[in-house]
Amino acid sequence: MKIKYIPFFFAMIFALNTSQAMANDPADLNDLEIAHVAYIADNIDIRYAHLALAISTNPEIHAFAKTMIRDHTAVNEQALALLKKLKAQPQDNFLSRALNKNAEKLINEMSQLRGIEFDKRYAANELAYHKAVNDLVENAFIPNIENAEVKALFEAGLQIFKAHEGHAEHMVGAL
Repeated sequence: MKIKYIPFFFAMIFALNTSQAMANDPADLNDLEIAHVAYIADNIDIRYAHLALAISTNPEIHAFAKTMIRDHTAVNEQALALLKKLKAQPQDNFLSRALNKNAEKLINEMSQLRGIEFDKRYAANELAYHKAVNDLVENAFIPNIENAEVKALFEAGLQIFKAHEGHAEHMVGAL
């Protein structure tokens, strides 16, 4: 069975960023829409991690998955606390809906894999996912966030997620 190494999310982000005719541009999202995208993206990675813990027997995959759960949960808790402080609610949007839809497809695909096939697919997805999300956060979201506290949270989160990208890259190389 041939394994696809470009996740649906990465392909979707590429399409969004390269389509001149696309009416929905991530850079045009407001702070509350951006917050929702980030929250959804974190929850998706947490779901991927739980899947990895359920399927993989590789200790490195397990360690990475536990890190994803810990770090993405912590960032989401900080984001929710900030939204509460600001008395604001995240706003659903085209990108958060697309992320959820594409994540379901990928979870269904990965849940059929076992052994090294799963481990390679999970690791490759994590690398591509973090590259895509980090690029989106750094180049489309942070420059357009208006609230200073929200921007600071995204900048801090980006540093954590860049470390995840490096860890995922190492994991891919090791497999």
